Amino acid sequence: MAAHPTRIPVAYAARRLAGTAVLLLVLSIAIFALLRLAPGDPVDTLLGPRSATPEAVAAVRARYHLDEPLAAQYWHWLTDTIRLHPGTSIRTGEPVTHALGSRLALTAQLVGYGFAIAALSGVSLGILAGLRHRSALDRALQGLGVVALSTPAFAGGLLLTYVFALLLGWLPAYGPGSGGTDRLLHLTLPAVTLGLAVSAVLIKLTRAAVIRELGQDHVTFARARGVSRRTILLRYVLRGTLLPIATGSGLVLAYLLAGTVLVEQVYALPGLGALLVDSVTYKDLPVVQAEALLLATLICLVNLATDLAHPWLDPRLGQGRSSS
Repeated sequence: MAAHPTRIPVAYAARRLAGTAVLLLVLSIAIFALLRLAPGDPVDTLLGPRSATPEAVAAVRARYHLDEPLAAQYWHWLTDTIRLHPGTSIRTGEPVTHALGSRLALTAQLVGYGFAIAALSGVSLGILAGLRHRSALDRALQGLGVVALSTPAFAGGLLLTYVFALLLGWLPAYGPGSGGTDRLLHLTLPAVTLGLAVSAVLIKLTRAAVIRELGQDHVTFARARGVSRRTILLRYVLRGTLLPIATGSGLVLAYLLAGTVLVEQVYALPGLGALLVDSVTYKDLPVVQAEALLLATLICLVNLATDLAHPWLDPRLGQGRSSS
């Protein structure tokens, strides 16, 4: 009996891994098909505006497998991508893996910083709103959350830049900085812009979870036994909110990965978002395909990690699966 519950999470993890693999396969097909359906011939993009002889056009088609059926083209691209050789940038001539790798660290730092701001502000304010349910503070926090969620990233970024960089001069207005403390200062405004926009999601989820836990029978019984308010909050209420907070955090992190495109443009940060915009503008198909698949993979991995954490955060989920 003791070994039975441990087998269920393994099976659950295997199902989630298989589902993620299938989803990534479908996304890779969609990315490839949508870019192939875009207006224009890929050969024109590869050759540029200069005129080319029929022999040159045929050579380019053969080099990039464009003279083969779409299924064969997709297979070549997929296998090359799995081997981490997704091609060469049309615009710069550098390997796509190098172009992505040189910008991945900056985007990861920005997303991590923004996630820390969203998690700290969203969870703490959500707990406060839940504990002050239906009070003026609760209504004010919900109102601020709605405003933050409704404000576009570029508008919030411009406002923060005007106030904290131009008027007050506390923080740099743009650029990635030179590393260390300077990098931290340069990423503060972009991270705040990115994090505050989604902190409202965590405020709402945490508030609802706290209100629900405060109404549970075991919390009422603990109050009747004279258990202190601090102990009730830490041992009963917050433990019961871990699952919805973890789920919301996964959604927030996935949104941050997608939302970094606009923020990097506003603050002139040379990360993956700026690279994607430039590559789409110049029709750099190898980079666009590889980066779109990379972002989709990261988002899928975040969702997978969130799903795998559920049985450990709430053992009742594993018990429910074992009974089924």
